[in-house]
Amino acid sequence: MYRIIQPNKDTYVTNKIIGQIRVTDANVGQAGTIDIFKLYDENSISTEDAPIELSRGLIYFDLTPIREMTQTTLDIKSANFKCVLKLSDVYAGQTTPSNFTLSVFPLSKSFDEGIGKDVVRFEDLDVCNFITASVSTTPVTWSSPGANAMGLLGSADIDIISSGNLKDGQGIVNLFVTQSFSIGTEDLEVDITKIISGTLVGLIPDCGFRVSYSGSQETDTKTRFVKRFASRNTTNTSKRPKLIVTYDDTISDDHEMMYFDITGSIFLNNYHRGYAANILSGTSATQISGNNCMILKIVTGSISQSFSGSQFKIGQNFQTGIYTSSFAISSFDPAIRPHILTSGSITFDEIWGSIDGSVGYYTGSLTVKPVERTSFIQTPERYFVNITNMRSAYKTTEMSRFRLFIEDFTRDVVYKKIPLENNGIVVDKCFYRVRDFESDEVIIPFHDPGTQTSNDATTHYFDFYMSSLPRGRTYTFDFKIVNKGLDILINDVAAKFRIE
Repeated sequence: MYRIIQPNKDTYVTNKIIGQIRVTDANVGQAGTIDIFKLYDENSISTEDAPIELSRGLIYFDLTPIREMTQTTLDIKSANFKCVLKLSDVYAGQTTPSNFTLSVFPLSKSFDEGIGKDVVRFEDLDVCNFITASVSTTPVTWSSPGANAMGLLGSADIDIISSGNLKDGQGIVNLFVTQSFSIGTEDLEVDITKIISGTLVGLIPDCGFRVSYSGSQETDTKTRFVKRFASRNTTNTSKRPKLIVTYDDTISDDHEMMYFDITGSIFLNNYHRGYAANILSGTSATQISGNNCMILKIVTGSISQSFSGSQFKIGQNFQTGIYTSSFAISSFDPAIRPHILTSGSITFDEIWGSIDGSVGYYTGSLTVKPVERTSFIQTPERYFVNITNMRSAYKTTEMSRFRLFIEDFTRDVVYKKIPLENNGIVVDKCFYRVRDFESDEVIIPFHDPGTQTSNDATTHYFDFYMSSLPRGRTYTFDFKIVNKGLDILINDVAAKFRIE
């Protein structure tokens, strides 16, 4: 899974000096950029010597989409679960600092975005600003101007959280992350998985993040002007802030790629009136669920082997109506060896049943093949890939399961006179990426495991959340097939589609 969450609000707060007055009540919530700057003794004010002027960015993402997935496929405790905050640099020839560090802290107080746009005179007054975070019946001020009161998780009267105990056995840990910038025009791209995980389980307040210069870089005698990021209000939709969530939720069925001596996994699906449901067994209609809940038998002639079958899990979440068994069949088994020497592959009856063997749930077939061996050949296959169920337009609220047709033009074809449906082939690994069709910009890159496709017994597929893409643009998919140690890129193979 590769999913992009768009921000719900962002802004920056500043105490900049304009006309010898600090504009601490200015709001820039609708500005197209998030400006991070520090000025030392650049402007005068009668009450201060060598004044320092600062700005700090604020950003908030609604985590509801992630919370919804934790009930089905997403396990936030898995090592495969990653959350990355990405802010895109905006460079238009302006002065840019170099050799600095930015820190990202979780906020302890919520903020309002506001409607201000003036980033020249800072004359738009609204909440939030350098003094006030939000307003309901009465204004809620920052505990320290500029959202600068720092403390331990759970402390009262703080604005940002520096460290805390997430009850994972690690004790007190830092809850902020940093990134160094050598040139100054780099994007911000930091791993905030720990913060998001703590927020999802209710340990960290769900208030967003503060982005600012790190430590003494806000208080030393050096000017740093200006590090500029695109905000959610920028006209360039691809540059808007992103919370990138990746997770390995792939399913790989080895019915078409089962080889002797190599462990593979095969799957069984169960549906009730078109909906995934657990198998019901016995007069009391008991659901077949959990680990080691059934037996898989592989039978041919007098040869029979049995393996344990379980309800399939993604992370710690059992998947309704999906069962799997993982096993290997030895080519050196004395009962099997003669058949392999005669025919190479062996087709077995595949029988799923109850643990006591009294009830059968499904009978199919499974062909186990010898491991492929050739002389030293490095010529790559020539693949054709297409999405078989793509529409021309989608709503941003939709999630679509795209199914792929993959064909290898170099494989041997057996010609028959009768009508024959070509389901394509299943490959070792296949990844997708998304490009803006008009600008050719890659919006979602190839990512392992985030954009890896799943496969059933006949074809590859993947689930895609349309909310990951900005509205009003046209997109296309590219694919990368990994097979026999080679990466094979297939561009411009799928029809274009639009997000409305």
